[in-house]
Amino acid sequence: MTDASAVLVDGPWEHRLVAANGSRFHVAVGATTPGADDDAPWVILLHGFPQHWWAWRHQIPALARAGYRVAAMDLRGTGASDKPPQGYGLPTLARDVAGVIRSLGAQDAVVVGQGAGGALAWSMPALHPGVTRAVAALSAPHPLRMHSGTVARALLTTSAARRLAFAQLPWFPERQLTHRDLTTRLLGEWGAPGWLSAEEARVYREAAQVPFAAHSSMETLRWLVRSTPRMDGRRYLAALRAAPAVPVLQVHGTVDRCIPVRVARGGPGAPYRFETVVGAGHYLAEEAPEEVTALLLDWLADLP
Repeated sequence: MTDASAVLVDGPWEHRLVAANGSRFHVAVGATTPGADDDAPWVILLHGFPQHWWAWRHQIPALARAGYRVAAMDLRGTGASDKPPQGYGLPTLARDVAGVIRSLGAQDAVVVGQGAGGALAWSMPALHPGVTRAVAALSAPHPLRMHSGTVARALLTTSAARRLAFAQLPWFPERQLTHRDLTTRLLGEWGAPGWLSAEEARVYREAAQVPFAAHSSMETLRWLVRSTPRMDGRRYLAALRAAPAVPVLQVHGTVDRCIPVRVARGGPGAPYRFETVVGAGHYLAEEAPEEVTALLLDWLADLP
């Protein structure tokens, strides 16, 4: 097993532990430049599966240099954040994000998410509109689209459907993450061919071996499926349907092998902007860091 301190990689950021929603969360806060505006907007970065805050290592310094206050968060159960035995549904994770925003001293923030973190970002205007200034979703269709008949049928034959079904098994997926090479296989399977370096594979394998991290990540995938017929899942979808509109940027890779680009587009937003990154797969912030950073900065500059 790996100690959680192994994920606290040095760089142009500050590692902090902040209290929110009854737990402690690790955030990597970008180093602000001298003379930076104390009232600059906050940008909160949410990782996907099987990632942690390190997925945003390229964007943290770039956004900070541009004058934004930026924090990449380890979601509940991952990295150096607390790993309680329960609370891995999207409503609880959204309360975590809202609490972290307030603990950082912000009234609101732009929430940017990748993959499963993108689904969480989509959820924020519905569940916590008061702290959600705008949403950017990378490699993440709107959750309501994932529940529509046409899209659901299109996804049945994809790797995402197979892996989501596999995650419903007890303890076996966790063991594949911690004692086998499932982490590396997922990253290689969903990303564009050839993007995964030995260093990236090593970092994510070690993060999956932090005690309870593998189980926590699987619990979120289980909630996505098991909550659908339950009251908590039905209330969550109802909240999404009634969500207030906020500015949205959606970005998808043209060779995403987890969720095909053809089913990704569409969601509420005012204004709504959809962009593709040619040749990139599921892990956009790492596979195409310059293109993703440029899209984020251009979109952020146009926000009111």
